[in-house]
Amino acid sequence: MTATAAKLGTRRSTMATNQSQKVADTITERTGHAIELELITSFGDVTKAHLTQLGGTGVFVNALRDELVADTIDFAVHSLKDLPTTPADGLVLAAITERDDPRDALCARDGLKFMDLPAGSKIGTGSPRRVAQLAALRPDLVYVPIRGNAETRLGKVASGELDAVILAYAGLGRVGRREDVTDVFEPEQMLPAPGQGALAVECRTERADGDLAYLSSVDHAPTRAEVVAERTILAELEAGCAAPVGAFAEYEEGRLRLRAAVVATDGSTSVRRERTVEMASPEDLETAIGLGRELARQMIAEGADRIVAEAFAERDNP
Repeated sequence: MTATAAKLGTRRSTMATNQSQKVADTITERTGHAIELELITSFGDVTKAHLTQLGGTGVFVNALRDELVADTIDFAVHSLKDLPTTPADGLVLAAITERDDPRDALCARDGLKFMDLPAGSKIGTGSPRRVAQLAALRPDLVYVPIRGNAETRLGKVASGELDAVILAYAGLGRVGRREDVTDVFEPEQMLPAPGQGALAVECRTERADGDLAYLSSVDHAPTRAEVVAERTILAELEAGCAAPVGAFAEYEEGRLRLRAAVVATDGSTSVRRERTVEMASPEDLETAIGLGRELARQMIAEGADRIVAEAFAERDNP
């Protein structure tokens, strides 16, 4: 093992530190490089405002990126779904780890499944994407904006303040709370956020091919192809994690399948498209980008951009 440990910047939450430690342990196991966590507080961790009011994208990552630029940490680990689609100057995604289960999960009182919840039940989520797709399935439920870490949100169900909350299945696993899951949404019901379940390892560009080249040991090419296609949809729609956009790509046996949905916040209208392309290998990212662009163009032609614009207008003028 290397004598001097590299500094991995991470947010302070249990979920962030657990997922960062997992990445650190995998790097050490594969390369022998010692890694130590550097805990950093982001604006998203301390503000009381709802993420939709803050624009969502970048709220949790900017503090880590500031530390990277200042060279006070060597690299950072982010939940990929939190990263803006526009690259940060001087920084690069040195690795995208193999994706965990990307689905969304319901944690409800009395072990209830989503379709069994009584009309009028209060469902907590901070995601317009989730609200929009769930409202299309169950307009008779009440969707309540909440924020806070997974433990805080689950506590609102335990206290009776809410009847259920929606969280990422992968995140619940990272904090050891999968026993709270009462239902899991298949992509046919609700498409996840672009990049959901994957982790991004980011560092300064000049170091990715230099002293930190070993970070590529945790890069997973099929996952990178999938999330590149998904995030291209967001970029083409000029949307972010505060927009009601779901996208999910799957690479298998030389084929990349991409499904996407843009849904009005009340679930009343939607644009949904799907396309599959052949890929010579998962390293063929130009094909993944092209797939995302083509699907986005088709969706824009059907009014997806207008749905996104209306969602932003509702956010800015509640």
